[in-house]
Amino acid sequence: MQKLIRIEPEKCIGCKTCELACSFKNTGEFAPARTRIYNEIFMDEAKFITVTCMQCDEPWCEKACPKGAISKEMPSGVVYVDENRCVGCRTCVSACPFGMIKYVATTGKVDKCNLCNGDMPECVAFCPTGCLTLDEEDKPLRQKILRFVNTMKDGQMEA
Repeated sequence: MQKLIRIEPEKCIGCKTCELACSFKNTGEFAPARTRIYNEIFMDEAKFITVTCMQCDEPWCEKACPKGAISKEMPSGVVYVDENRCVGCRTCVSACPFGMIKYVATTGKVDKCNLCNGDMPECVAFCPTGCLTLDEEDKPLRQKILRFVNTMKDGQMEA
């Protein structure tokens, strides 16, 4: 069974510990600008929303990559970027409907969450409120999110 990072927004306090833990694990420095998980703060509503890669069933980033640098490994379901094959064209960045694959100017490559290579993700391990958990994939929730994204791409809103 595939694993995903499950996010419970009602528990998030916007501390950005997830961003710091992620950037330190992957870059060796506390650099929120280089994180693979993002904590958005909406001050007017006093809400915090944490987002990360959905590890899509059929990754749009993988399909868009002209060099075959992105692949989904099974049975883990993790979508990886092969830095040796990535040419930094950013086609995958445009293809991701969630905006979860980023171009890193210092490397000239793209970067995305890979669930810490199958270990316990640092963002989950260090989340002080438990709003992030590593859990079995919730296929009905994934399908609901994908339907919403497709609706938004088509410029339609469902009631």
